[in-house]
Amino acid sequence: MDGVELEFQDEAIEAIVDKAIELKTGARGLRSIIEDIMTDIMFEIPSDKRIEKCIITKETVTKTKKPEIVINENKDVTQKENIKITKTKPNKASA
Repeated sequence: MDGVELEFQDEAIEAIVDKAIELKTGARGLRSIIEDIMTDIMFEIPSDKRIEKCIITKETVTKTKKPEIVINENKDVTQKENIKITKTKPNKASA
């Protein structure tokens, strides 16, 4: 939505799974774990249009480091991005 690429490193995914197992939360718990990891950055990204990429590392999951942020200093922050939304009609099955 903000035009920022989100990347989870393999070690980060493993750490998220380990945390879910430790908390005995299962698949539904994954969402709350990821929300906890992403809460601060979700508010930071929309406020800085120069951010191009956010990388979640194992250290991000273990709360020892913030996510790695890739910033494009050359990005024109005054230009608004054009977002095209196309609605499609669902196919109706022939009866």
